[in-house]
Amino acid sequence: MCSFVHTSWLIGKVCGKVLFMLIVYRLINNRFTYIYIMRLALSIILYLSLFNNASAQADSLIAFAKKHLGTKYCYANCTPQKGFDCSGFVYYVFGHFNIKVPRASMDYEKQGKIIHPDSARPGDIIVFTGTNVKVRKPGHVGIVLSHPGEEMKFIHSSSGKKANGIIITSYSSSPYYKKRFIKVVRIDAVIP
Repeated sequence: MCSFVHTSWLIGKVCGKVLFMLIVYRLINNRFTYIYIMRLALSIILYLSLFNNASAQADSLIAFAKKHLGTKYCYANCTPQKGFDCSGFVYYVFGHFNIKVPRASMDYEKQGKIIHPDSARPGDIIVFTGTNVKVRKPGHVGIVLSHPGEEMKFIHSSSGKKANGIIITSYSSSPYYKKRFIKVVRIDAVIP
C-alpha cells in the first residue's frame, strides 16, 4: 500500500468519526458545539495531510526496484533514461514512494538504524566501502531483497566490467562484497 492510499484511509477513518459526531451534535442543535467540532475536524484533516510521514510496503518498493533490472550504470545520475549510479538508484526507488534517503553513498555513514545482517529484510539498505577496501567509509549502496534466514541478496547499480547496471547480487556468494561490507540500515518508513 503506498503512502497516498494509507493517508487516504486514515483521513477517511478520522472524517467518518468526525462526521458521526457532527450529526449527533447537529441533532442536539447546539450551534457552538457544532462549529467547534467542525473546526476540530478541519484541523485534524489538515494535520494528517501535511505531516503524514511517507511510507511504503517493502514488497511494493522491491517490485518497483526490480522493474529497473538491466538499466545501465551512469556515474552521478539518478534517472532511468540516462542510467543510475548506486546511490542514485536507491534515491530514485525510495523517492518514488516519497521516502527521503541520502543522494550520496557517503551520506549513509550516519543514516538509519543499524541492523545485524542476519536480521536484514526487504527494503533495508546495505552499505559497502568504495572499491578501496582499506578506506572504511561508505562508497556503495544497494537495497536488500531477502528475508531473515534466507541467503542475503540485494539489488544495486554496479559499475563492474562483467556486470554493469542494475543487477541482483548474492552477498554470501561474493567475496568482493563481503570484504567491503560496512552495515545494513533500516529506513523506518518501509513497512515489512
